[in-house]
Amino acid sequence: MDVSSVARLSTTMADVGVSQEVSIAVLKKALDVSKESATSLIEAIPNSSANVPNLPANLGRNINTTA
Repeated sequence: MDVSSVARLSTTMADVGVSQEVSIAVLKKALDVSKESATSLIEAIPNSSANVPNLPANLGRNINTTA
């Protein structure tokens, strides 16, 4: 093994480490954006009890699963 192949291997390993760090940073940013989007969507859901106050309290509690 000559010196140039050792240097090339070292450079390649350093490049792989840097590319992995960049990939992780991009993934973290994408997760943060997804979290913010999900939070804003959840906050945009209107309060359903304020929209339908005249319905009985038992309505919507049971699901008929037989056909």
